[in-house]
Amino acid sequence: MKTIRIGAGAGYSGDRIEPAVELAERGELDYLIFECLAERTIALAQQAKLKDPQQGYDPLLMDRMRAVLRPCSENGVRILTNMGAANPLAAAATIRAIARELDLPHLKVAAITGDDVLELVTSGDYLDDTGAPVTQLQERLLSANAYLGAQPLADALAQGAHVIVTGRVTDPALVLAPLIHEFGWAMDDWHKLGQGTLVGHLLECAGQVSGGYFADPGYKDVSNLARLGFPIGEVGQDGSVVITKVEGSGGCVTVATCTEQLLYEIHDPAAYLTPDVVADFSNVSMTQLAPDRVAISGATGRPKSGMLKVTLGYLDSHIGEGQISYAGPGALARAQLAQAIVAERLQLCGVQTQELRFDLIGANAIHGAQLSREHAEPYEVRLRVTGRTASLQEAVRIGNEVETLYTCGPSGGGGATKSARAVVAVRATLIDASQVHATIHFGDD
Repeated sequence: MKTIRIGAGAGYSGDRIEPAVELAERGELDYLIFECLAERTIALAQQAKLKDPQQGYDPLLMDRMRAVLRPCSENGVRILTNMGAANPLAAAATIRAIARELDLPHLKVAAITGDDVLELVTSGDYLDDTGAPVTQLQERLLSANAYLGAQPLADALAQGAHVIVTGRVTDPALVLAPLIHEFGWAMDDWHKLGQGTLVGHLLECAGQVSGGYFADPGYKDVSNLARLGFPIGEVGQDGSVVITKVEGSGGCVTVATCTEQLLYEIHDPAAYLTPDVVADFSNVSMTQLAPDRVAISGATGRPKSGMLKVTLGYLDSHIGEGQISYAGPGALARAQLAQAIVAERLQLCGVQTQELRFDLIGANAIHGAQLSREHAEPYEVRLRVTGRTASLQEAVRIGNEVETLYTCGPSGGGGATKSARAVVAVRATLIDASQVHATIHFGDD
């Protein structure tokens, strides 16, 4: 049975680069994927694009491509990534420029567009997931991007693309597309599409399936996390997969790590909705074949819904924050006094907040006062004051009041910090898939 090897080079925008280089050089791969888009990422990228039309793609795109293009080219590895974010065309042009710098002019780079549906949703009668009309967001709406499926990526591979850069696609589509292309799967072979979607879901977060975000010393020990190896999927023509990693790299691949990743961000394991298929993971089975080798199969699927999820990025509010630390005997009492002072000052000065939160880090910030009160008094405490405001000017005032504790608060305060920033939030809506049309671009068109 034909088998292809797919490596996961990134699970989020700021992920480590060295494991991807290790995969490109030593992974004996056919494909390397970089999954770098979170829910708010495109909205933030759209803000960057508005400031500079040549920006709006992942900030680490150049570093990643400079690190992997040569070994991928030398080893015949094709790359798929959603690092195009809000500007896949500019991202593709940047990759071509890097390829020329590296004397790799033969690389065929494709950009896929069509996920940007801002004009469509703002001109139609769409409701977001709160039940409100999308048009109510008005000038606060920054972006609207539909989740594309695997078909346009598979088409680009069929047209000879060595590197494919997209905006918003589903995370599993980056893996499903090579499987469709290599194995000739039909787009209505729901069982294979369901199994392929499972493979993509297992690989999409890179190091999470090979021991990252898993370790709990004494309970779930993982060796050499500083050199965590990112995963490889050895995928058969029937969609079955063995998850593994480069020999000698850090981390581990076990039934437990794979099970945790299987359950990651899954609402209904029997109905995982994607643009390509409604996947069913409820009968998946896993077998530990050898150290760092887990065989996984049993996913199925049924016909897709015909609808696409659209992520709406919008300017929600502003956040102001201030922090200061107290240590030594009486640290908790001094931090509590500091909190009371700031609370009163914000009222006296008329700071307008939509939401206000006080945390004593080291005493109650994670589990709250009820669960934390039975534990011994901490020797060091950090006060954090956070407020949501309508304007940046009001947000700034929160941090300023915390900073004044240096001279107007309890003794021994130190390490004060303050910040204020805009909050980009997300909502979602659904649109008919027939209204979205993906386009493949080769060259600088």
